[in-house]
Amino acid sequence: MKAINTLRMGGTDVLPLVEGGKGVAVSTGVSAGAWAAAGGAGTISIVNADSYDEQGRPVPQVYHGRTRRERHEELVDYAIRGGIAQARIAHEISGGKGRIHANILWEMAASERVITGVLEGAKGLIHGLTCGAGMPYRLADIAARFGVHYYPIVSSARAFNALWKRSYSKSSDLLGGVVYEDPWRAGGHNGLSNTENPFAPEDPYPRVLALRQAMRGFGLDNTPIIMAGGVWWLEEWQDWIDSEELGPIAFQFGTRPLLTRESPIPDAWKRRLLTLKKGDVYLNRFSPTGFYSSAVNNGFLHELRQRAEHQVPFATEATEELSAAYGVGPRKREVFLKPEDVARVQQWESEGFVEPLRTPDSTLIFVTPDRARLIVADQTDCMGCLSECKFSNWSQRGPKYSTGHRADPRSFCIQKTLQAVAHASGPEAEHIMDDNLMFGGTNAWRFGTDPFYANGFVPTTQQLIDRIMTGK
Repeated sequence: MKAINTLRMGGTDVLPLVEGGKGVAVSTGVSAGAWAAAGGAGTISIVNADSYDEQGRPVPQVYHGRTRRERHEELVDYAIRGGIAQARIAHEISGGKGRIHANILWEMAASERVITGVLEGAKGLIHGLTCGAGMPYRLADIAARFGVHYYPIVSSARAFNALWKRSYSKSSDLLGGVVYEDPWRAGGHNGLSNTENPFAPEDPYPRVLALRQAMRGFGLDNTPIIMAGGVWWLEEWQDWIDSEELGPIAFQFGTRPLLTRESPIPDAWKRRLLTLKKGDVYLNRFSPTGFYSSAVNNGFLHELRQRAEHQVPFATEATEELSAAYGVGPRKREVFLKPEDVARVQQWESEGFVEPLRTPDSTLIFVTPDRARLIVADQTDCMGCLSECKFSNWSQRGPKYSTGHRADPRSFCIQKTLQAVAHASGPEAEHIMDDNLMFGGTNAWRFGTDPFYANGFVPTTQQLIDRIMTGK
């Protein structure tokens, strides 16, 4: 195994090991601070992070506003206060070692306000901004304003090329590194383009090499590329280490830090990670963001697939194709279906899927009455957590804060489910794990086969990094 040496990142020498940012209340000040204290770059998530009361208890994110706009403002306030709280914790735990980065999704609602608010309230505590889920053109401007480094997340050389030419060339001195997030292997939301097959993973090496070649064209020979997605044992990546062709490379670990003693996820989630089998992580497109995302294939995703499968096209007036009149729902409202779809709908109704919900694509999905009430309630309770949401039709940009399109019942409230899974406790925790979204990288199944985790061993962050440094 090649020696793993420090590299220059964000103005200092650190281990080439980066903790990946993980959404709502999962990458916290405790986990990031511990990672930085071990000599790497820890990452706090400022996507609706937890804040705390005077007794140190997490403040429940309860919304009192009567309108989506009012609830949206409450959400922004929670996010800023939570981000500041996590930055302070990370700074204290790190003891001045390593680096502390803050991760945010560009397509999160009010992302610029949140980033600015956190940096203003935590001056000097955050060394870098990591940002993806969209094209964060203004990331460099924000970083320059506060004098911190920035780390855009891209999935192709083409994306970085666009960002550089439009914005980043003006603040090249603060570009701490470029995160290549593999769209087939990384957990959470992934940047697959419309021309890429989600079920045909590409070799990351040529893609990262193309990124390095583009960066060299801009004079960024020594700016690190951070490989994210699919990294487990570094001995499997030996050809990347000290490669003259690739230049300086760091490795990002998002999934492995989930199973540490400092990881804030519930014990039920940690136990579930140890039971995963190969193929148990599912790349899907149910997210209200419109992005593909990688998550554990549990009951939550099963129910979403069921919604999509219980779906037929319809019209309110007969057409040549949609010619069969049929009464749907408790009131038997007449719609017109394909003649061959009538038997399918009757079968679903006989199984209890009697509530039709209309989609933006002129189709009906059939769900149980309980599920229909839950979907409608979640759409009504929207707090505008995304810049645009196809589940609720929220938009922070559109007129009257609406996309102008019908809300899509085939998706889900991502804020609600991520808060639920991150804070599950008590006797219901196992059920909550199955009934909510559990993000994970495609290598999450390796917890159950890696001898490091034999007999359910859960390491400290320092123990995990020591293990990673061996290459095994």
